[in-house]
Amino acid sequence: MTAKEILAASFKEIAEKKNIEKITVKEIADNCGYSPATFYRNFKDKYDLIAWSYVQESARIMGKLNGEYVWRDTLLDGALYYWENRDYIKNLCVHTSGHDTFIKYMAQTNISLLKAEVRKSTGDKPIDKQTELIITTYCLGTVALVCEWVAGNIEATPQFIAQVFEDSLPVALKQCLYKMR
Repeated sequence: MTAKEILAASFKEIAEKKNIEKITVKEIADNCGYSPATFYRNFKDKYDLIAWSYVQESARIMGKLNGEYVWRDTLLDGALYYWENRDYIKNLCVHTSGHDTFIKYMAQTNISLLKAEVRKSTGDKPIDKQTELIITTYCLGTVALVCEWVAGNIEATPQFIAQVFEDSLPVALKQCLYKMR
């Protein structure tokens, strides 16, 4: 594991039990046997670590897409990731410098990754304004659903949530995302 991965795992371990806004860089570093200087060589602050970690996990899930691993599998893996990390994700949704900071970042990351998948499926053609807004609407909705779900306001299995994600996917996106690779 890299220093970044170790620091991210340390932070996640602490954040599963403690309000994120109360976690210090020293605490993150001490928890994994590093110094704060090592932390700052890798991240500018804990929010930079949060962003890096979410992008890494999202890219790992999306990176599996190929002819045999399809969009449906991505939706299920995403739902499973959120469920298995629900205490951490809930903390991120509720306690990151104002209620919506991580939520906005999460949505922007998902929008960027979904746009990249749509561009791949169309041979890297530019995305028109309508499709761009459809992607944005879909991602904002799914992120809001995830936050409500991990907060315990919606009772459902990861499989059910993945099915809801799939069923709510707009036709224009389904046509792109379910094309043969």
